Amino acid sequence: MHVAVIGAGAIGSTVAAFLHKTGIDVTLIGRSNQVEAIREKGLKISGVRGEEVFQVPVDTHLREEFPLVIFATKTQDISDACRSNYDFLEHSVILTTQNGVQADNIISGHIDKIKIISSIVMFGATYVKEAEVVFNFEGNWIMGKPYVPNDMILEDISKILLKAFSVVVTDDIVGMKWLKLFVNFNNCIPALIGKSMQETFADIDLCRLSVQLLKEGVNIVNRAKIDLASLPDFSVDRIYGLCKMPEDQAASIMNKTLTTLSKEPLYGSILQSIMRKKKSEIEFINGEVDVLSKQIGRRAPLNHKVVDCVNKVEQTGKFFTVDEIKKEFNL
Repeated sequence: MHVAVIGAGAIGSTVAAFLHKTGIDVTLIGRSNQVEAIREKGLKISGVRGEEVFQVPVDTHLREEFPLVIFATKTQDISDACRSNYDFLEHSVILTTQNGVQADNIISGHIDKIKIISSIVMFGATYVKEAEVVFNFEGNWIMGKPYVPNDMILEDISKILLKAFSVVVTDDIVGMKWLKLFVNFNNCIPALIGKSMQETFADIDLCRLSVQLLKEGVNIVNRAKIDLASLPDFSVDRIYGLCKMPEDQAASIMNKTLTTLSKEPLYGSILQSIMRKKKSEIEFINGEVDVLSKQIGRRAPLNHKVVDCVNKVEQTGKFFTVDEIKKEFNL
């Protein structure tokens, strides 16, 4: 199968590199500066699978039709990517990889819903600079059809991607994406102070903030009667368990979990965007809960505030100090 990956950031580059290594015909679509760097130096991936430079074909946009197109842009960039490549997407199967729950809805405004496969990326990667990515940790690539039942096309695609990654097919991709939203809830806090996940969550007070954001978010989703579905290696009960236990106990678990995710410094997706001076996906993570709360006539003041604070960092280019965050959130 000839595969295109649109988005040469952390996940897109990692996916393209290791599919290419298995012998799959892959083209990576990126911005002009990324394309130029990869053509000049190759695509360097280091981390859990060692260090290697891949000679992956790259381009700035699609120039032909591909049976499978993997969208690895940020959620906020999906529409632009669709418009820029629309002439060659009509007959393609589209696989989304974005955090949050809105990617499929956005892309369905451009692409027939029957052609969309949704996925959850449970492995982690960090974008260092153009043509250089760290593959931080392994994890499942979970996929399923969000609008129609799974079919043989999905099965065939999963078998191809299984050559490079651990792939799991599910009949409840939507419920799983809502649970994954809460797995990504922690990304906002490193983005506030400009530090790695390990440095951020070594501070137990910031772990307490993570727990408070989580409890508020889960409460809103439950009131909206949205069903969460367990991920293969992450049960819904883990989230509900954290929400039910005393805050200090939950914060201690956050501390132990988030400081040991990776040997290399791990920067959340929101901070990675800010470091690249790009608009982050905060509106599609914590902001999703804020919007949902208003739709059901409730309030989510903590998640609303954290979105505002991340937006302030994006606009000013200045991170908060840890003490400022503690004061802002009464920690």
